[in-house]
Amino acid sequence: MTFTADAWARTADLRAAVDASPFVTQLGDGTLAPATFRHYLEQDVLYLAGYARALSLLAARAPDAASAGFWSRSAHGAGLVETSLHADLLGSGALPAATGPAGPSPTTLGYTSYLVATAATAPYAVGAAAVLPCFWVYADVARRLARSAAAVGPEHPFARWVAAYDDEAFHASAAAARDLVDAAAEAGGPVDAMHTAFATATRYELMFWDTAFAHEDWPAPL
Repeated sequence: MTFTADAWARTADLRAAVDASPFVTQLGDGTLAPATFRHYLEQDVLYLAGYARALSLLAARAPDAASAGFWSRSAHGAGLVETSLHADLLGSGALPAATGPAGPSPTTLGYTSYLVATAATAPYAVGAAAVLPCFWVYADVARRLARSAAAVGPEHPFARWVAAYDDEAFHASAAAARDLVDAAAEAGGPVDAMHTAFATATRYELMFWDTAFAHEDWPAPL
């Protein structure tokens, strides 16, 4: 069994909780409150900026030019392409107006800080395992969301977002990231630490959906 297949199997309960989360189920059937979707997008813009930094750090530490090129292109996609999509959705007029500048929620700050710190200070293989769930969990969830959105029809309010993450290019990127993580494990990466990193990031994926649904904020905002 490859490292990624094993890691995927070990996190089955976490991924089932993602699928059952009210944010994901309501996003799929189109009943998610527009204000909640705005809150999620605002947090995801902040998350993607941190994720791009983590991917850039991996690119700098990659063992070969091909791996470095993939992580660098992925950092560009997260930092520019996906953020541009979110900005378009936030400015489309279909969502409630912003109530003020968005700051990172506790979960957003915790997740991005974890990824950046791991990519910067842990062995390369561990950092690669930590960034993988964002690719893979989103691609996996998007497949099912696309089916739910198709059942609703063209009036589905979040169809554009769903289509972006069910795009074949995104699925190809997720597959390429899995291959790089498997290669890192096969090259002697610390497998136990890699599993911990993968599971921790998958747990953060679940928390990100759940806290977006709850409009998480700090107990004593600045």
